[in-house]
This record gives sequence, C-alpha cells and structure tokens, in this order.
Amino acid sequence: MDAIISIATIYIFIVIGFVAKKSFKDKIDEKTLILLSLYFLQPILTFWGLTQTKLSVELLLTPVYYLLAVFITLGISILISKKILSNSKERSIFIAASLIGNTGNLGIPLGIALFGEASVAYTSIINIANIFFIYTVGIYFYAKEQFDLKGSLKQIAKIPILWVAIIALWYNYMQFPINTQIQKFLLMGAYATIVIQLIIFGIYLANIQLKQIDYRFSSKIISIKHILLPTVGFGIVWYFDIDSFIATILLLELMVPLAVNNVNLSALYNCKPYKTTEAVFVTTIFFILFIYFYLQILGV
Repeated sequence: MDAIISIATIYIFIVIGFVAKKSFKDKIDEKTLILLSLYFLQPILTFWGLTQTKLSVELLLTPVYYLLAVFITLGISILISKKILSNSKERSIFIAASLIGNTGNLGIPLGIALFGEASVAYTSIINIANIFFIYTVGIYFYAKEQFDLKGSLKQIAKIPILWVAIIALWYNYMQFPINTQIQKFLLMGAYATIVIQLIIFGIYLANIQLKQIDYRFSSKIISIKHILLPTVGFGIVWYFDIDSFIATILLLELMVPLAVNNVNLSALYNCKPYKTTEAVFVTTIFFILFIYFYLQILGV
C-alpha cells in the first residue's frame, strides 16, 4: 500500500504539468523548464545523489549491467525490426525509442518514492549511462545519413551532468566531507529537480492527440520496452547474482516508459516525431496501468 501511495504522489506532479499545459497552452514554454533542469538543476541532483552512498564496485558496475541489458536487446531489436517493419524511419524509432527509457524524469523520483534516498546514487549513475546511449546510439538511429559521430560526442561534452558526475565520483572516492548547510542546498536543488522533471513530463503528455495514435506500431515498441528488455535484465541479474537491492533498482529502471528525449531527437532529425510522441504516451499509459504488477514481480 505504501508503494502505491508513493507512486500516486509522483503522478500528482505529472497531472499538474498536464493540466497546466492544457489550461495555459502557449503561455507555458516547456523548453525553458527543460533548459533549467538539464543545465542547472539536474547537475545538482547528480552531485547530491552520487555523494550520498559510499563509492563501491557495486555502484560502478550498475550502469555496466544496465548498458549490457540495453545492448543485448538492441541486437535482438535490429533483427526483429527487419521482419516486422518495412518503413526505415519506423524501424529507427522502433529500435532506438524502445531502449531509451525515462530514467531521469521518472526513474529517479520513482526510486526515491519506493526505496528512499539510498537509491539516488544508483538511479543517477544509470541515468548517466542512458544519456550516453541517447547521444551516441540514439542519434545514430534517428539521424542515419545525417549522423556525425564527432558532432554527437561534442553534444555529450556539452552536457554538464556528465562532468558533474565525474567530479562527484572523485569527491566521493576522496571521502571529502560536505558541510551541513551545503548538504541542505543540494537537497533543496535535488528535490526541486524531481518536481520540475515530473511537471515537464506532464506537459509533454498534454500535447498528445488520442485519435491520431497508431496503437499497432506502439504495441510493437511496448513488446520490446516492457517485455523483452526487462526479461533480458532478469537474466543479467540472475547470471551475475546481483545484490537484491541493486537488482530491484536496475530492473525498475529498465521497466520505465520511453523518455521524452526520443521526441526531441526524432524532431531534430525529421524522423516522424509525432509517431515517436505517440509511442512515448502509449508506453507511459501502459506503465501506469501495470506498475502495480511490476512492483509485485519485483517484490516491492
């Protein structure tokens, strides 16, 4: 029951973003919130999260397990896509979007709600791995002929979260103490980030037109995101005998719905952005409807 209540409190902020966008429309500019979150607040959240738990081999291996699950599923998805989809752009969306989960806007707040602040170090470092995947493999599939590896790496270098993560891990390794007042500042920034991320998510959902959704295409993405990817994750957890606490967080991060970043990339490279947006919406609704069963499977 406590888990369900925690999930409900998270979705309250998503609903706030949804209602606000529907009510005020163009008066609310989601890009402003995204820039504030990505370049200012998320670095604070990342530093706070990666300094809350003592640096360990388990922490550093968590993103490795995450990427291993993603890349195994990537290989399977490429083979499947050639058989079930004829349109090249739809194949790109099917392959890339299915593997780019909402580990930031939803994954980190969900981790705190279900497992407490002890989860933040793990969800933050998984989010960093996901960002790396987005700006390399993700860009490749969305851009195809327009792909520029050098340009992609430059985009990664511009993201402050990655640099702050390196500093935070070094700071953690050196075991430098953090002043109590600075700790309060980091905590305020971290929780402000979480609220804004959830509101941003709600704003994006408000842009969806239900009547235009291609549910058949979205169901194919669901089969990868919510069935194949978590199944591969379970296999990795079993094979490497991962600690139950870390395993549960890892599996939850593999189960979260598609990230809004999929929409940004598909729009940037003219790869059917509306169809991508529809897929984000449908997988999110699917996740909301089945979150209770996910929690039962994970034993939360």
